[in-house]
Amino acid sequence: MKRIRLTYSTLILTFLIQLIWGGSATYAQNTQEQRKSAPRDSLVADSLARKNRQAAEELTAPVDTAQLALKTDSLQREISQPKKRFIPNSNRATWLAMVFPGAGQIYNRKYWKLPIVYGGFVGCAYALNWNNKMYKDYSQAYLDIMDDDPNTKSYEDFLPLNSSISGQEERFKEIFRKRKDIYRRQRDLSIFAFIGVYLLSVIDAYVDAELSDFDISKDIGLKVEPAVFNDGKSTNFNSVGLQCSLKF
Repeated sequence: MKRIRLTYSTLILTFLIQLIWGGSATYAQNTQEQRKSAPRDSLVADSLARKNRQAAEELTAPVDTAQLALKTDSLQREISQPKKRFIPNSNRATWLAMVFPGAGQIYNRKYWKLPIVYGGFVGCAYALNWNNKMYKDYSQAYLDIMDDDPNTKSYEDFLPLNSSISGQEERFKEIFRKRKDIYRRQRDLSIFAFIGVYLLSVIDAYVDAELSDFDISKDIGLKVEPAVFNDGKSTNFNSVGLQCSLKF
């Protein structure tokens, strides 16, 4: 019985010693970890405190009302005042186009039309020069073949190589006369075409300037649908057809 009591006492004493020893070791370990993490925590706390002080200084700093008002006014001005659109004057565009062809298109800022205008002038000038040259050559050949002077033979330049008009004078006279008239007509048409290109450039400059401020809706559409028409006079039947409506 005494041995059993002694054994129990020994076990209890051993358990108490282990408990005390383990608690002491755990306390020492926690203390050591707290000592290691203390500098790190202090650094974090210092940085947070510094940021808080800077934020408080920014909130309590005086506001530059003049600068703030200037920024607000400039922003409102940009919002309220859209970019000014160029609107050409039709009279000025017309006068410029009349004085110098193409100047009206430049004033209207339609630069892509310049190759069309000047291309028309160059084409008409080339046609005028070529038809006028051919008209003069055939006119001289017709005059030479009509006279009796053997020294005037410019018409031979239009004949095939090693050919002669002997026995065919009347036929070649008619050919030269017709070709002379054709090239004269084409020369005159070239002059009218030149004038037409000039007038079209003036009209285009005027119309373009007039329509520059014309507001066209973005919802442009063409609608075609069947419809029944009644003229109000006949009561027996109505007319059936197609109705076309253009929206712009």
